[in-house]
Amino acid sequence: MKNHDLLKATYAAFNRRDIDAALTAMHSEVEWPNGMEGGTVHGHPAVREYWIRQWGMINPRVEPLSFEEDGTGRVIVKVHQVIRDLQGTVIVDRMVCHAYAFEDELVKRMEIQEPS
Repeated sequence: MKNHDLLKATYAAFNRRDIDAALTAMHSEVEWPNGMEGGTVHGHPAVREYWIRQWGMINPRVEPLSFEEDGTGRVIVKVHQVIRDLQGTVIVDRMVCHAYAFEDELVKRMEIQEPS
C-alpha cells in the first residue's frame, strides 16, 4: 500500500504540473516512457525536460482508477487519460495501464500498457 500512496501523490503532482514533487517519488536513474515521441528517457533531468516539452504542446491529465500488484513487485495502475490541445479541445480520452517497478522504495521504471 505504501507504493500506492506514493503513486497517488505522484499523479496529483503531475496533474498540478509540480515536477519537483513528482520527481521525489522517482529513483535518480528512473526509466520513463516518452509517450509522445517513443522511446524512454532516463533520470530526473530527462524526465523534467520531457514533461516541460510535453506541456508546451499538450495538456494531459491522468486520473488513477485502480491499483493492483502483479506478483512480481510491480504495481499496475488503471488510468483514465485525457489529453487536450492547448486550446482545450480533447485529442485523446482513453483508458491505459501504467506498470511501475520500484527500487529503494522509489519508482525505477514505468511502462505504458493497453488495458487487458
